[in-house]
Amino acid sequence: MLLENKVIVVTGAASPRGIGKATAKALAAQGARVVILDLRKEDAQAAAADLGPEHLGLACDVTDKDACVAAARATLERYGRIDGLINNAGITQPVRTLEIGARDFDAIVDVNLRGTLYMSQAVIPAMKEQNGGSIVCMSSVSAQRGGGIFGGPHYSAAKAGVLGLAKAVAREFGADHIRVNSITPGLIQTDITGDKLTPDMRAEIIKGIPLGRLGDAADVANACLFLVSDLSTYLTGITLDVNGGMLIH
Repeated sequence: MLLENKVIVVTGAASPRGIGKATAKALAAQGARVVILDLRKEDAQAAAADLGPEHLGLACDVTDKDACVAAARATLERYGRIDGLINNAGITQPVRTLEIGARDFDAIVDVNLRGTLYMSQAVIPAMKEQNGGSIVCMSSVSAQRGGGIFGGPHYSAAKAGVLGLAKAVAREFGADHIRVNSITPGLIQTDITGDKLTPDMRAEIIKGIPLGRLGDAADVANACLFLVSDLSTYLTGITLDVNGGMLIH
């Protein structure tokens, strides 16, 4: 068991076919006690119950710092420690540059970037006290290639911000043995993308992927498992591409 007796928090993990839920399952399978955070308490609790009685579901809006602190506090009250955080919560929006309004921009940046900061701030004190921890931040291939399939430029900007934030936090807290790394998924088949991808679009996208297929949520989940486990103890501040070779540097 790679994560026996470890306590891992996963944000945005209630969606049945999402990356967060797949990650929670992968972590639980390796012995972790998983804390699932999502906007609705009922959804978070149901997702946690799917994993087993030793797991916890909590309501948390990651754009609300007090809510993030409260979720971290509840986790500590239940388990006494926090070993890992998967900053998975995110939203996207297919809006072009000249159509991006202030409300659009704020919504995308708040969840994807501000939420990553707030939740990291909430768990870092506990990780410092226990002299170790691992934080995984979810970015996107769109941050690297300048735009994605479904997300607008403000989404690319927010996800690029995640990369910079993760590297800075990794540098700041390395002495406390807190590792901070990022994952940049390519096009992953989830509830968010499932109903938007036509057969023609799918075929055209796959032409540009050397491995010849779209990604599954489990592909990203396994990368999260690697980064949050002791298999990656000498990795911090890295960006791990999970895109089937879509963006070979």
